[in-house]
Amino acid sequence: MVAFRRSILNPLKLRLFMLRRLPMAYLAGLRVQRFTAHEASVTVPFKYLTQNPFRSIYFACLAMAAELASGVQALMHVSSGPPMSMLVTGMEATFKKKAVGLITFTCPDGASIGQAVAESRATGEGRTVVATSTGLDAAGEVVAVFRITWSFRAR
Repeated sequence: MVAFRRSILNPLKLRLFMLRRLPMAYLAGLRVQRFTAHEASVTVPFKYLTQNPFRSIYFACLAMAAELASGVQALMHVSSGPPMSMLVTGMEATFKKKAVGLITFTCPDGASIGQAVAESRATGEGRTVVATSTGLDAAGEVVAVFRITWSFRAR
């Protein structure tokens, strides 16, 4: 877990990882700002490649950042131990405000993700977790809330 966390927090290694595994996230300019075993924060900037015709961040770019905020935590737990499969099986979003500027998505569900992964490894059965990623603008106002359902299964 520590090695994975260290590589994600290294800006060069993160860019190489995204270029290889998540090229659209790389092009959109997503960055992992904070990453612990319990919480992760990912930013998405308002720029030419992320904008929609209404001069705000396109909802798909917001969804990428929200998914990555929970996904790095899932990857961390899955990568430490026997092989596991992980998959997004559902997503629900609520948009509160026009997304302009730098938007930061924070997901505090690392503990529940880790628990689901551990239970799946112990029982061999699939487990699901609903992770909530909340997007805030520079003023600290909620822009969007995403609830992403992750499914984990030991192989």
